[in-house]
This record gives sequence, structure tokens and C-alpha cells, in this order.
Amino acid sequence: MKFPDRSDVDHLIEPQSLPEFARIRYEPGSESLADPVTDVRAELDALAVDELDEGATVAVGVGSRGIHRIDDVVHGIVAELEERGFAPVIVPAMGSHGGATPEGQREVLASLGITDETVGAPIDARMDAKLLATVTVGDADVPVYFATAALEADAMLVVNRVKAHTNFSGPIESGLAKMTVVGLGKQRGAKSFHSTAIAEGYVETLTAALDAIESSVPLLGGVALVENFEDELAYVEGVPAGSFTEREPELLERAYDEMATLPVDDIDLLVVDEIGKEISGAGMDTNVIGRYRVLNAPDPQNPDIDLIYVRGLTEETNGNGNGIGLADLTRRAAVDQLDLKKTYANALTSGSLAKSKLPVVAPDDEFALRTALAALGSYDPETVRILWIENTEDLGELRVSAAVVEDLPASATVAARETLIFEDGTARFRDA
Repeated sequence: MKFPDRSDVDHLIEPQSLPEFARIRYEPGSESLADPVTDVRAELDALAVDELDEGATVAVGVGSRGIHRIDDVVHGIVAELEERGFAPVIVPAMGSHGGATPEGQREVLASLGITDETVGAPIDARMDAKLLATVTVGDADVPVYFATAALEADAMLVVNRVKAHTNFSGPIESGLAKMTVVGLGKQRGAKSFHSTAIAEGYVETLTAALDAIESSVPLLGGVALVENFEDELAYVEGVPAGSFTEREPELLERAYDEMATLPVDDIDLLVVDEIGKEISGAGMDTNVIGRYRVLNAPDPQNPDIDLIYVRGLTEETNGNGNGIGLADLTRRAAVDQLDLKKTYANALTSGSLAKSKLPVVAPDDEFALRTALAALGSYDPETVRILWIENTEDLGELRVSAAVVEDLPASATVAARETLIFEDGTARFRDA
């Protein structure tokens, strides 16, 4: 596909004067664990692992990206299981991620620092999944699949962060239940789940499938991780099987209290330097940007953002541009980074097609900003409200247009005044 060059479109929109910007530090108070690995190892007591026979194999389901020190956490769990006389094996619990291939899922784990060598346990990345049962949710019959690699172990547990989901709101969102049902369901289980959840409800589908799994497999439980605003581990808890739906709502409430958010809600234009699967399952955290773009799920009420411009993909996402469809604008450099095979595998499995649509593609930053400002209507550089962030995970430092400064909370302070310039069409900031 050939996108217009700058010479093809330059005459269509006149340049506008740009606002002044401020670089700010945003630091809401938060606490983190001094030694999360030791805490995680101790939490295995809650999962009754010592009731297993000596030498039992224990499958450890992991795979969510962007979790603080996930490699250290998994290594700690592996070491603790071995010290107690068990044989751990790592099973990727990530549905269709990594292009829905064993090699791709190993690649995702390696990007998290999880390999056979680094955590001291073999990785069984087979994509095979067994049909456990068929459950009824609303008007739908839902096949429930589970990873063969996990089923072949004597027992299993999952390790995941409890946080706001990127597609829906409810008492259970992203966490242990979702990893058990969707992550360990591999591609077939993830597809089956999402196909029903979109129509019949995510929580309803999760709980029905989880009941079927817990009655069929030797699930010990899970280790729940909660992060703070700085994306550091703030709380860990071992949650035994049968307690996920009871404990996750309280853990989720804690996660919402700690969640990273933008410092203001009323935004004309949000510029995002990078999106990626290690940042959020949706490339951008939908709760930060206020957009789910999912059938039968209303968008969050805040923040209210008129336009979003995405400039690129992270290196770690390896071309998976799921989430680029949440933007209104992108640039050619971002499109050149896309691996459509990986992006489409994500979209087709989840059924959330909007997240993988291509927005308008500008030739460079300069024309993208010109387009966005013109699209706002009645543009005024003195009053326009622009936020410029690296990604939706790292919100401790960002840039805001001058009109936003007076509305910043007390936890945000101005570090420098800056001017936006363009060099060969690429945006740069320099001290004002």
C-alpha cells in the first residue's frame, strides 16, 4: 500500500502557529514492596503446594507483558518450588500472543527475561489445547479449552497482575481468572472466550469457564500482583483455587486506586510516542486514554480526549501493533514497524477488530500535528489542550501545552518550559 508523500498532501492544510509547552513531573504518592520476590515465595503457602507428592510437576502459567520484575518473580517461584521438592515447568499463558505459535510465545517470554536458563525451569510452549467442557452463557454454548502442557503436569498455578482490563469494566477484569481461562486456553480457548464475551458479557463468560476448569484440572491457585502508579510491585497475594472470584474484586479495587492516569481529563489532543503489547494488551492502556472501542462495552467516562496521534511502536512489541486503531492519526514511520501477521492474530482471536484498524497515516510528525490541529476546529494556540506522553505506562514525566498548566494537580510540577520544533518533519523539543 502506498501512502501519500509530503509533496502529495502539503498543500491541503496550511501550517498553524504552535503552542508553547511545559515538561512536567507527575508524582502522585505511591508505595512499593522492598523485597517482592521474598514476599511472592512466602505466598505459595496459601496455595497448599506442600500437599503435593514429592517430585510432582507443577506448571506455572505466565505471559502477561509489562509486569514489574516478572522475571525475578517467576525465578523466585521456580526456586521455591524446587526447594520444596517439586519439578516446575513454565507454560506460556497468553492465548494467541506471539502470533499463536510456540516459537512466538517463547519469543514473548524471552522479551520478558523468561527463558529456560534465566528462570531455571523448562518452557513447554506447545499450542495444543484440550476441550474440557462446553458451558452455557446466556444464549451461547461456549467450548472451554485448556493447555495440554498444563494438563500434563500434576498441578498448576498462574502468576498475573490484577489490573483494569482494556476491553470492559466489572468486578473481575484482568487477573488470575482471565489468565486461567484465556491465557491457558491458548488460541482456541481465547477465541472461544472472546467470541462469547463480546455478546454475552466478559464477567459472565469468565466465571462460567473458570468453574468448568476448576472442576476438571488440579489448579492450585495463583499469585496475584498489584502495581502502583510507578508500575512497581506494591502488593502480592497467593489466592487459592476456588477463591479467584471472591478475592479479585478487592484486589482490583486496590489496583484502580494505584493505577497510572493522566493529570487532567479535558484534552484536545493526546500525542503518544509509542504503543506496544508490553505496555498494555491493547497497545495503549484503554483506561488511560478513555477508549475501549469494543462492541457492547461503553467507553470510560474519563478522560475526554478528542484526538489521539500515535507516533510509533516499541521495539519489544516486535511489530504487534494491536491498539493502533485506537488512534485517529499515525505516521508512516509507525506503519513501517507493523507486523500485520502478529497484529491480525491478536485482533482475530480477541474479536476486537477496531484496535487493529489503520488510522489516517501522515507522512511525518509535522504534517500529522498540522492535520490534528486543523481537525480540532477553531484552533487557538493559546487555549489548545495538548498532552504529549512517551506511552500510557510511563506517566511520571510528560509534556503539556501552556493552556493545561494552570489546571495541573498539586502532584504535578513544571520542570522546564519548551518549544516544539521540526527537523526534517520530525518533532523535537528544545528549551524555550
